[in-house]
Amino acid sequence: MLPIGQYTLGTITKQGAAALRTVRTRAAEDDGAQVALETVGPAARFAKKSSVASAAAQPPPRPTQRAAAAVTYPAPARTMTAAECRTALGSSNKFFLKSRFAVCSGASFLQTWLQNGRPVGESMFNVMAVGTVGENTRQIQFTYHVTDRVSTGNTGVTGMQITLDGKIAQSWPSTVKYTPSGTALPVTKTWAQFAAASSVQTSVTAANGAGSNGSTESIFAVYQPSVKIKAPVPWTLGGSTGGNLFMLAPRWDKASYLANSAKGGAATFSYLGTLYYSKAEGAPERAVALHIEKAFKSPGQTQPPSSTKKIPGQTADEPLTRLYTDTARRDRNRAVAISNCRKYFGPDYATGGKECDEFPFASTYQGAAGSEYDPYQLPNNFSVQALDGTQNGNAGNLLGQFVSKYRILDGPDDGYLVQITG
Repeated sequence: MLPIGQYTLGTITKQGAAALRTVRTRAAEDDGAQVALETVGPAARFAKKSSVASAAAQPPPRPTQRAAAAVTYPAPARTMTAAECRTALGSSNKFFLKSRFAVCSGASFLQTWLQNGRPVGESMFNVMAVGTVGENTRQIQFTYHVTDRVSTGNTGVTGMQITLDGKIAQSWPSTVKYTPSGTALPVTKTWAQFAAASSVQTSVTAANGAGSNGSTESIFAVYQPSVKIKAPVPWTLGGSTGGNLFMLAPRWDKASYLANSAKGGAATFSYLGTLYYSKAEGAPERAVALHIEKAFKSPGQTQPPSSTKKIPGQTADEPLTRLYTDTARRDRNRAVAISNCRKYFGPDYATGGKECDEFPFASTYQGAAGSEYDPYQLPNNFSVQALDGTQNGNAGNLLGQFVSKYRILDGPDDGYLVQITG
């Protein structure tokens, strides 16, 4: 099993056993990681994370809007085609994070066909597992695509059996009941049958009311897509006869501060979301975007001064975590930020319609007062700046819409990053 597009068919047939050993070694090295780098929550601790970032979609398009009431953060993507997944995975990626509601994992499976112990032909195909979630639903759909089937030399490929499977490998809580629908897995088809119908759809729904973590009723899981390959009689296959794709990390919740809580909550995937702010001319939040960019790139030039300042929210190992339920801590974050604005920009810093902008946001556990609550947070590890109040309000509106539309939970089992565009 290899990343999609990493192997050229025919190498083993031409070069023999040495080439086969090389491919086996490459496959073994690639299989060390089992979950995407951006995974959060219990799933992130369940298996080895990838050390490289997943493929990601381009920032969602957003029209230039100036009035605070008109500023709208775009809805997240909730669909994904096989072509989108295949293109994003390219020749080196194993995971594509289009949004927290549309993800995919994929791999290439190489078969060597043997006669008298010697390779006489090769075949290869790709398998992609696409996970998608509709709006305000607890049903998660998994679509398997078997694509790019090619062969060379002497093979029995048309009768080769390919078995697709997918199951909840671990659940938090462990007692949750999951209801499948659609095509029952595992499903086995021949190469020829997949040539006629290359996709298989199945769905999983977590029982309502079975979650934990207080009022959020959170359910976390890992879903393992897998492939098995069997040669027709009398053929023998060399090398791998199947394997696991990267695990997907579904999540269900009924958080009272998120949509549809009274009607059963909804599902998403446990991956970091990304909030995009634009610094382009005319962007309604431009001043805030420029402030955050400065905090990321030149933290030593921001206020309050600190030689150890390293602003979180820009890498997967240091995301921002949403602070919602502890209103006193949110208020304290804001108070510390305003105090620093007065200290470094003067008591009249708000003259001319300016406001005190702080980053990380007051609505995060990494906010200005973080070190008062968490001994592991560095003091003064934040930035404040007096800037245009209208643009500050625009940025706040976008943030509020983002955490709602992307179902960001309060606490350490969820998180998001901020990226500046334009």
